[in-house]
Amino acid sequence: MLNVKGKNVLVYGMGISGQAACKLLHDEGACVSTFDDEGRFISYFTYEKNPMLKKYDFVVVSPGIKVLGNQLISHFIMTGTKVISELDLGFSFCRGKVIGITGTNGKTTVTSLVGDIFKKAGRKTFVCGNIGLPICSIAPKTDDESVIVCEVSNFQLELSSIFKAGIACVLNLAPDHIDRHGSFEEYLRVKGKILSHSRSQRVVLNYDDEMVNKLQINRKTLFFSKNPLNKGVFVKNNAIFYNKIKVMPLSEIPLFGEKNLENVLAAISVSVLQKIKPSVIRNAVNAFKAPPHRIEYLGQVNGADVFDDSKATNISSTISAVGSLGERGLVLMLGGCNKGFVFDEIFNKGWDFEKLICFGEAGHEIFETASKYGYSPLLFPTMKAATYYVKENAQSGQKILLSPACSSFDEFASYAVRGEVFKEIMFGDVKQIEMS
Repeated sequence: MLNVKGKNVLVYGMGISGQAACKLLHDEGACVSTFDDEGRFISYFTYEKNPMLKKYDFVVVSPGIKVLGNQLISHFIMTGTKVISELDLGFSFCRGKVIGITGTNGKTTVTSLVGDIFKKAGRKTFVCGNIGLPICSIAPKTDDESVIVCEVSNFQLELSSIFKAGIACVLNLAPDHIDRHGSFEEYLRVKGKILSHSRSQRVVLNYDDEMVNKLQINRKTLFFSKNPLNKGVFVKNNAIFYNKIKVMPLSEIPLFGEKNLENVLAAISVSVLQKIKPSVIRNAVNAFKAPPHRIEYLGQVNGADVFDDSKATNISSTISAVGSLGERGLVLMLGGCNKGFVFDEIFNKGWDFEKLICFGEAGHEIFETASKYGYSPLLFPTMKAATYYVKENAQSGQKILLSPACSSFDEFASYAVRGEVFKEIMFGDVKQIEMS
């Protein structure tokens, strides 16, 4: 546990994580100063206008702060000031078993499902992290019997040096957030920090993911796979097994698509390591409802099935969604804010799409790439304009899929807002919730 009492601490970044860090530090007796690049909190009595001119015992950086090229963070590191992440701060005050779940896609679904399984098993469970509830906000409530299920993003891991999960789960790895880290290699390095390589840490890895398999592993690794394994959690004879124990039939999984099958396998793997009974796992999976905007079936428009996969903010996630639905009859909607991707991988497979709809800031780049491979895409300035067109031209038998392969920040405040606007245009009146 960090000794913060009487220490001068700067919290850099005043979003939800930064605010939770401030409260925890204040409650533990620290002298807290705050700073935010946008200056939105300049009226706070704790706000420091020129933090480079002050000395701090340590600095807590929120996950929303970009590290690469950040002069303020570089200044503190060069002057020998300890810099930690909000994840580190919260972890240092947690008691109980910490489970860390990371990966390019599926983190929120797996974290939510693991939390449900442990709650159904009667464990005192906290679900936190990148899923929306900062770890700093739950840390003071934990005790030795607690289970902390933490969704861990690369943003949280970037400056992390203290966080060490008792169980670390890596779901998959594919190019993402290149704009944040500068290269895929750096993104992989940051993700790999979740593995502490301590003898006590248990590791859960996706056997089917080539990049995950490249991670250095220890002897306490449990693999999961969609194919039979000699040991681990795997699929065989249309059922999920843990070693020789049958956990549940595939027919009882309420989630859609191959990617969600991997998510269920990961959640089961974490659960069996904590000796949760198969009957409890089965009941929790049966009752689970996936978080919204993840290949979420919304209904029909003029006989066309409509799916919201707004959470697909990278290419691998979009490819997975297309693979789950099949390309025949598919109206694929792509666009938004490019995070440093090259889009060839979506179009070089020869998929026979019904229509390709490109929109937003990255729309022209996607349009040009698709055209290069012989497609005839349509280009719209915004997702809203594209959605109105798709709705007006929907036909029976089509599958309309919003799976943007880009972030939402050219037009919307988040992928969730983007998904809600898509839903409201397709099925009703649009509320004024888009980014102003």
